[in-house]
Amino acid sequence: MDTILCHRQDGVMVLTLNRQDKRNALTQKMYTDLIDHLNSAEQDPAIRAILVQGDNQCFCAGNDLQDFLNGTLDNDAPVLRFVRMLPHLKKPLVAAVAGPAVGIGTTLLLYCDLVYATEDAKLMLSFVNQGLVPEAGSTVLLPALMGHQRSAELLLLGRTFSGAEAHEWGLVTRTVPAEQLLDHALTQAKRLASQPQSALTATVAMLRDARPDNLSEVIDHEIALFLAQLETDETKARIARMLKR
Repeated sequence: MDTILCHRQDGVMVLTLNRQDKRNALTQKMYTDLIDHLNSAEQDPAIRAILVQGDNQCFCAGNDLQDFLNGTLDNDAPVLRFVRMLPHLKKPLVAAVAGPAVGIGTTLLLYCDLVYATEDAKLMLSFVNQGLVPEAGSTVLLPALMGHQRSAELLLLGRTFSGAEAHEWGLVTRTVPAEQLLDHALTQAKRLASQPQSALTATVAMLRDARPDNLSEVIDHEIALFLAQLETDETKARIARMLKR
């Protein structure tokens, strides 16, 4: 079974996370597939917008924790190549979020132009809880979006927050009932794809130019700390306990 489904519709590439039995936790193979699809979308003039979704019950439970214990992660691991790729995407990115959105399932949203979520979606930045550090530039993008204290609560305590809270704080564009979520997100992605392309592309680029100039350096620094934390006994023990739950 393909764990990343891809189809094209009216100028939109729709990427569906398809590992529901594991709450769409991302494996290294899934990251590789996402990278390949995103590269294809970026190079294909017929694709004018990208939609990332799970189903109307589950978005993404983050990285598959088993990867953190098997010793296969290095600086060129697919997950880290995916994270490094995010700031360089040029086409509009849309997300549809229901149920859990943990770790990368939340930090990915910082790179989306439109995010639609159910009110009761459960977002969580659980890095410190696992003995790790945040990734994907979230240590600078999140405070810029919602302020230091709120970001500190989410990153340091790793508390769950709802789609309604994420909307209030600016991370989510609009909340949508679960039964309407996927259709609504696709409709909005199609609207993006139908916009005059030169104007859309230029506006997306200007919006993304507002990100910090040193974002790629921040991401590399986070990655170095992340990999170092993976080697600590405390982190290995914490993740092993979480896997046994």
